[in-house]
Amino acid sequence: MGISGYTIGNGAFFRGLQYLPATTVSFVLNLTPVLVLGASLLWLREIPTGLQVLGVIVALAGGALFFSPGLNAGELAGLIVVGIGLIAFALFSILGRAIARDQETDTLTLTIVPLAAGGRLLLVGAAPLEGIPAFSVSGGGIVLWLALVNTALAYVLYNRALRVLTVLEINMLLNLFHQISTVSSWTLYIVRLLL
Repeated sequence: MGISGYTIGNGAFFRGLQYLPATTVSFVLNLTPVLVLGASLLWLREIPTGLQVLGVIVALAGGALFFSPGLNAGELAGLIVVGIGLIAFALFSILGRAIARDQETDTLTLTIVPLAAGGRLLLVGAAPLEGIPAFSVSGGGIVLWLALVNTALAYVLYNRALRVLTVLEINMLLNLFHQISTVSSWTLYIVRLLL
């Protein structure tokens, strides 16, 4: 799980940002349920409802519309890199669901062990390419916040949800993140203007 989700998945998404705009990378990530649907049918024997299949079809139609203008130079390489991350993250989801559903381990262990193993490999692989970053106090605070809340807490909640939701359901819910972020950003912007 750690290698597929953190080392390969996240590593490929961050590398893909060097070739593609963040919106494109984010959109490709939203195609995870398409892969998860097939994999969950084969390996987990989780049968989706008709509405869930319709939702995946709508996601595919959105992809066709999004990419219909064609690709710019360099974007194909970025899509290949991000596509590798997409496959790795789908595998991460399937493995996590199998372990969580069957309650083979507790949620904390399911979060800590893959995160520590995959994160360590990603750090070891990235350090020679990226170098060791220098943090300001505010930058260190941001990294700490991202590590504790956006990673550790988020993955504990994700792995806990995998106990009761199908892997397709949880990945479709994750697709709402972008809409929630947009609404939150606008709300905070308006509040800031009013203050």
